[in-house]
Amino acid sequence: QVQLVESGGGLVQPGGSLRLSCAASGRILGIADMGWYRQAPGKQRDLVATITISGSTNYADSVKGRFTISRDGAKNTVYLQMTSLKPEDTAVYYCEARVRPDWNSDWNDYWGQGTQVTVSS
Repeated sequence: QVQLVESGGGLVQPGGSLRLSCAASGRILGIADMGWYRQAPGKQRDLVATITISGSTNYADSVKGRFTISRDGAKNTVYLQMTSLKPEDTAVYYCEARVRPDWNSDWNDYWGQGTQVTVSS
């Protein structure tokens, strides 16, 4: 029905950069807010950044000034450019999109499978 496919995760040294991508595909009548969340081992899933259809953004205090969220409306894709990475950024990163698949369905939140980001020397 709706699939979110993430890419770009991996191992990076402290101070390095990484760019995550997530493309929504399948049956999409409408797509609204998109965002990125992360979950470290033993911790809850926290919001990282969100972006509306008009381009308004919101960031967690811990990533302000270091991360940038953006989207490509034509491709239903959301990006997360991460710079000045710290070990505490290590987590599984999940993308999320609020989607209405078709007229027979309601709006709902869809999630990607998650991609591992490890910041370590």
